[in-house]
Amino acid sequence: MRDLYDRFCAAPPADFPLFMQPWYRDAVCTGGRWDAAVVEKDGHVIAVWPYFLKKKAGMTYVAMPPLARMMGPYLLPEYRNPRHEPRLLEALLDQLPQLSAFEQDLNYTATNWLPMYWRGFRQTTRYTYQIDLSDMDRVWKSVGADYRNQKIPRALERVKVRYDVTPADFLRVHNLSFSRQSLEAPISETFFSNLDGVLAGHNARLMLGAADLETGALHSVAYLVWDKQRAYYLLAGDDPGLRQSGAGILLMWEAIRYTAEVLKLPLFDFAGSMIKPIERVRRQFGAQQQPYFRVWKAWNWVWKVRWMGK
Repeated sequence: MRDLYDRFCAAPPADFPLFMQPWYRDAVCTGGRWDAAVVEKDGHVIAVWPYFLKKKAGMTYVAMPPLARMMGPYLLPEYRNPRHEPRLLEALLDQLPQLSAFEQDLNYTATNWLPMYWRGFRQTTRYTYQIDLSDMDRVWKSVGADYRNQKIPRALERVKVRYDVTPADFLRVHNLSFSRQSLEAPISETFFSNLDGVLAGHNARLMLGAADLETGALHSVAYLVWDKQRAYYLLAGDDPGLRQSGAGILLMWEAIRYTAEVLKLPLFDFAGSMIKPIERVRRQFGAQQQPYFRVWKAWNWVWKVRWMGK
């Protein structure tokens, strides 16, 4: 099925997510392997469902790869209706291998999880935030007054935006908050370097930095990636000692502006966070909630105990 999936992804519809592209999955699916279920009609692929397989203590399970915000299933737009969805989703589910557990965050187009419910899956609704960029004057006016009139102008008095941040400098600043707390960085240098190289090769990423006007030190960094429909604010980080400059807020606005004016994409996506202080920042930019589903199922009793009460 991988060959069919790869051919489908070579010329996908406009709303096909970046995170489901084979080259992206090749980069992030470390410590396991990925595969895909595929449904055809008259020789054409009409539905796909990629998944990441991992093994632990002899158990095979499906998990979310790091930095892969959304997965499948994905149906062609003309099949996203109650007439076709049950049959196609059932056909995709039939192709899943024997598993101990399954957990995925579904992409925005997957709004019908009823066939999964019929098979014993459970679901919880999660949220990210998006901005419609069709009217940038409206977008700017929707930014909270504190950000628009104080934090962003004050940040511009201390820093300048750079577009030439190196992967090494980005990762160093991104990981400062973790090292300060004596925590292991969530992203290794090898993993990030590989993913960044792949994204750069597909012209699908931008690294931003806010550099001190006097010393050149990086206050904040941001990592923007995109597909045909939206840009995602995938990663960001601040130097804890320089956080009060407001440079992180400035970079968010610059990423939004770049998405609209340079990439000319219709949507900016904050790529999710259910953490209360982070959610508040998203709302301050006038972003609107975008729900998506997290679905899971445990066949093995070990996983059932682990997920009890989830």
